[in-house]
Amino acid sequence: MPKIVPLATRALGGEPGIPDLATLAAWVADHRGTAADLTAYRLDVSLAPELSAGIMFPCAGGLFCRDRIRESLAGLNPDRDMVVGDIHVDAGALVEDATLLAAQKREVWCALPAPHTLGIRDRYYGDEDEWCDAIIAAYRTLMRAMRDAGIGGHVLIGDTVDEREISILAGKKVFFFAPAPAQTDLVLLMEYQRQVAVSKSMLGRAIELANEYEIQRWIIMDPDKEGIRLILSHFDPDQVIAGGYCTGEDDTYWKKLEDRAVYVK
Repeated sequence: MPKIVPLATRALGGEPGIPDLATLAAWVADHRGTAADLTAYRLDVSLAPELSAGIMFPCAGGLFCRDRIRESLAGLNPDRDMVVGDIHVDAGALVEDATLLAAQKREVWCALPAPHTLGIRDRYYGDEDEWCDAIIAAYRTLMRAMRDAGIGGHVLIGDTVDEREISILAGKKVFFFAPAPAQTDLVLLMEYQRQVAVSKSMLGRAIELANEYEIQRWIIMDPDKEGIRLILSHFDPDQVIAGGYCTGEDDTYWKKLEDRAVYVK
């Protein structure tokens, strides 16, 4: 008799909306004694529905953490969009964020914008390689500080993939994710990582490229029956994960992902 078997599920972050003032004020009142601000609120509400839905590998955060990172970097101008001095990290607020998240689930992951998506222009180093090395070093420092506070690892999100960043930062604790990668970005993701997140529309091309790279784990974003059937015709179920990245206000998004993440054995 056919048996319905669940796939593992993994969150790669999300982009929760801006709450009204009354909702934010109530949340802040419930979190006195912590760095309770808008970013902390959005981190909290991005994680809660993942946990309630039973996502196996949850991940709070998203591109909305951009301002938090820029505020954590010394050496920027007052508008936080230009480098005017040596980059240094003050990870205090990020450590508080990590502590808040780890209190809900130890070793939870956190999604952040990739360095090149911060929108910071160099007006100090005067050399692209030196500036890239400086911001990458800053990311290493802030991510280590968050891991020391209980975060398990980081997803770095970008519309495109920067080869210098991924070649230096990608590893067991850092995963690069492009929600809608061009083919050149997909190639970089597969070249520098042993696991890759792909949309249903890119799945066929990714499978075609599989023989050229050492991909050990496939994260299929928002999979449907056809996508799951296709990936399982090429790879074993323990190599496949159903992934999600919630960009809307659908409170049932993660529960729906859990419900779809099955196959018939």
